[in-house]
Amino acid sequence: MERHLRTAIAAARAAGEIAMRHFRTDFAVETKPDRSPVTAADRACERRIGEILLSEFPDYGLYGEEQGEQPGKTSKRWIIDPIDGTKSFVRGIPFFATLIGLEHDGEIVLGVVHAPAMNELLFATKDGGAYDEHGTRLAVSRVDRLAAAMVSFGGLEIFRRAGRWASIERLVDSTGRQRGYGDYLGSTAVIHGWSEAMVELDVKPWDLAPLKILVEEAGGRFTDFEGKATIYGGSAVVTNGRVHDEVLEMLRV
Repeated sequence: MERHLRTAIAAARAAGEIAMRHFRTDFAVETKPDRSPVTAADRACERRIGEILLSEFPDYGLYGEEQGEQPGKTSKRWIIDPIDGTKSFVRGIPFFATLIGLEHDGEIVLGVVHAPAMNELLFATKDGGAYDEHGTRLAVSRVDRLAAAMVSFGGLEIFRRAGRWASIERLVDSTGRQRGYGDYLGSTAVIHGWSEAMVELDVKPWDLAPLKILVEEAGGRFTDFEGKATIYGGSAVVTNGRVHDEVLEMLRV
């Protein structure tokens, strides 16, 4: 995995350089069919990521938010979100990141998160641990009671539209502290050990791929709302593992 990791980090850093050249400048914002925003920076970042990854691994597939799926010749493919948190990026908020995951036979085996405006880099490989840019090994918290746990979440209106408002109310009432850290930030807070859970709806595989292996290698757990360890369920529960089953119980419809 060393060559794969080195290449993924290089691609993420290159995308970060492109993103920072656009950040807090006057750029156009378009709206995609799913009503999410996209900018020239998103597209340029994804193109550059693809160029770097394919230059080293030309037979691998690509699956990105902006360019869709590009099948490869093997069972391995890179899953890419060039700018996770585009809405924050557009508003000049520094909480956005490039997300890159490597999938092999349906399993995420490598993940990189690079938040250029925060100068943060996190990475993990299967059975190799999770680390930050300083080489410090990451570990989830040891809090084992939901009543003492901090939980974060993305947009609350999504829970209401999905008919899960009662679920989120139960979770809020059962936890010690709640914060609205959306996008990659809520999950990386769990990975760092700063909070115990992140719950999110209406998410795509590219939003989740590297976060899954990062939290697992940091000692935590990742599932969808149904308890399946998949990035394809449209929802995500990222926890320190110790409160995971309780969080799932609170989220039951």
